[in-house]
Amino acid sequence: RRILRLAGWNTLFIIIGLALLALGGEAYFRVTKPFMDVSHPREFVPGVGVLFRPNEEVRATNRLDYWAVARVNSMGFLEREPPRGPVPGCPVAIIGDSFVEARQVPIADKLQVRLEEMAAAQLPHLDITAAAFGRADTGQVEQLPYYDHYARQLRPRLVALVFVENDVWNNHPVLRGIRSGRDPQHLPSFSVARRPDGTLALRPPDPKYWQFNLPQLAPPPKSWLYRVLNEASEISWFAEWLKRKKGKSIPAHYWKTAFSERAAMLSQRPLYASILESDAVMFKKLEQDIADQLAGGDLLPIYAEALEYTAFALAQFRERAARDSARLVLLASHNLKVGGNTAVFDWLQETAAAQGIPFIDQSDYILRQGAGLADAQWRHNFHWNPQGHEWAAGALLEWIRENQDVCRPEPAAGGQPFK
Repeated sequence: RRILRLAGWNTLFIIIGLALLALGGEAYFRVTKPFMDVSHPREFVPGVGVLFRPNEEVRATNRLDYWAVARVNSMGFLEREPPRGPVPGCPVAIIGDSFVEARQVPIADKLQVRLEEMAAAQLPHLDITAAAFGRADTGQVEQLPYYDHYARQLRPRLVALVFVENDVWNNHPVLRGIRSGRDPQHLPSFSVARRPDGTLALRPPDPKYWQFNLPQLAPPPKSWLYRVLNEASEISWFAEWLKRKKGKSIPAHYWKTAFSERAAMLSQRPLYASILESDAVMFKKLEQDIADQLAGGDLLPIYAEALEYTAFALAQFRERAARDSARLVLLASHNLKVGGNTAVFDWLQETAAAQGIPFIDQSDYILRQGAGLADAQWRHNFHWNPQGHEWAAGALLEWIRENQDVCRPEPAAGGQPFK
């Protein structure tokens, strides 16, 4: 009886201790964290793709180390309201994916704002203004209408493309379909199509893209602890935090299996027979394996085609910039070198050189500041933190300082009217 009584008291103390811990954790998160819910209102824009819904509020958090709230401008980008029409001085258009969209930081901390502030202090005579046009999960192919429909209105003197690790993947419609579950021939964004003569062309967004999704896969298996926390997180912020911390318990091989199964579906289509083998084992690789294959010199056909499509998109941007008497530069994000495999970085640098596009290496700039590459991103997220945005602005401004002629006005090339 004495042993049972001691065990009972010990069990009670443990239960009380856990309850106090849970209550304390809940109180801590309720007091210290701004919010736990997210809001990303989107809409389809004909001829452009999916953007944020204008003038709506976006709330973004990974519930671990960033909480950001910002309002969408009238164009559908998470940016300040840009002027309508040409901008005096030296306007700079910055185009990219989620690194430029930058949901993770307030607008005041973003690359374009920091560039303006630094330029005003260091190169005031150039009168630099900057505007950003970015959308998550896009590559350069999908970003072309951001220039055509929006950035071009500013008559930019400089167009800066921010290039990140997954852009090569995003530039291929089949790879996008494998990852997103969308039909490669019916995407909600621009994509590349090969004509019968082998040349490349742009395929516009399909406004009915949602009718052509690939069959969805079963949800990933989750541990009993994850399922319990998932239920509790509906009412508890502490449980939500624990769920996020334990989210890595989802087997990593699930995502590789998802890619493999979708690749197997698409490999049955004659249109993709030349780039997808019926044996989908090769697709048990994530997107970063493009760098591994580049380093090994043995590219899968679809990855080789993705590189071809990426070079095609860069050429499209180069032609547009030349037509409008603007300079095009490539700003290579630090994450192209994180992990030590620089194969995609090296390919991009060689491709830019072959096309005559100036190349800016953010990693080199960071290392010259005496910092590490990981210092540019969040602890639990690979996107730029405020310091990463400042270093991106610093690297871009350094190039502008060495090429100040970019801000000299020139007549429009070819005499084409501005629209």
